[in-house]
Amino acid sequence: MKTYVRWGVLSTAQVAQDELLPAYMKAVNAEVIAIASSNIKVKEISSKFEIPKIYEAYDKLLEDPEIDAVYIPLPNALHSHWVKEAAKKGKHVLCEKPAALTFKETKEMIEICRENGVMFMEGFMYQFHPQHQRVKEIIASGEIGDVKTMKATLSSYLKNQNGNIRMNGELGGGSLYDMGCYCIHAIRNILNSEPKRIFTSMQKDHDRQVDIAVTGLMELNNGMTAIFDGAMDRTRTDYYEIIGTEGSIQLPRAFAPQVFNGKASILIYTKDGNYREEEIIEDQYKLQVEYFSNCILEGEIQSYFLENTINNMKVIDACFKSVEKEAFINVSSEDLKVSN
Repeated sequence: MKTYVRWGVLSTAQVAQDELLPAYMKAVNAEVIAIASSNIKVKEISSKFEIPKIYEAYDKLLEDPEIDAVYIPLPNALHSHWVKEAAKKGKHVLCEKPAALTFKETKEMIEICRENGVMFMEGFMYQFHPQHQRVKEIIASGEIGDVKTMKATLSSYLKNQNGNIRMNGELGGGSLYDMGCYCIHAIRNILNSEPKRIFTSMQKDHDRQVDIAVTGLMELNNGMTAIFDGAMDRTRTDYYEIIGTEGSIQLPRAFAPQVFNGKASILIYTKDGNYREEEIIEDQYKLQVEYFSNCILEGEIQSYFLENTINNMKVIDACFKSVEKEAFINVSSEDLKVSN
């Protein structure tokens, strides 16, 4: 029985170099055997991460019969095309978030993966850090009473904007796709409910016509409310808070604990003035790689991940529509369950 998955990587994107390639080297059930890029530094990168094969073109890598799965960290606007191409070549796909640029595009992309018998997972790596499961356990224990609302924020200051793909609208740039999508995902994940209505405001970079900051208000199907904001024009924030009738939970390293070597802190406050802090250390990128590789080896992935990808993109679509209409938008209640 096969014990590890052979991976190929499309491009030398910075997130691949900083996070995913190191994670693949640590993973017990995955190995990167090929990388495709026209970057002049690809030989240096392949040497650093012990990758034996180099291809100058993505389609050439997809033709390699030894590769079981591919990781796609390309600009957002290229995700859909290359996910489909990989699926048609029988490769399983781990794709950076957002999976695509629209709800419709995402559904079509996942359907092509299903038709070709390959698994797809969107790279929301944060969800694999055990701090979030611990938060759910604390909520379920009743320690903070009945949950009423959640706030989530993720931002960083983008200093060098010229030439940065995050500032290129044609490539799917902007703060909602880059930052806000994490906040939306976390709210839906932690509160276990979908938005019923949403109102969104954006601040645009007028020269490049992409959103540099986004703020949203959600009314959820379970009666709770949530606020999120994502931005590329301010200091770093990485945080969410759940507020209940008898206390609150704060995560000051909610999405990027890797900046602190995987160390996350959970701060719990209760109404009688008690406070405690719990610490959890883990490598969320390694856990993501190992989880999906294990799914490939076992031949099955939870339908939750596909449904979550489509539902998250549905909310992102609603955010853009809310900005366009300058109004609350009712998020569709269409049944989005996806078969494996």
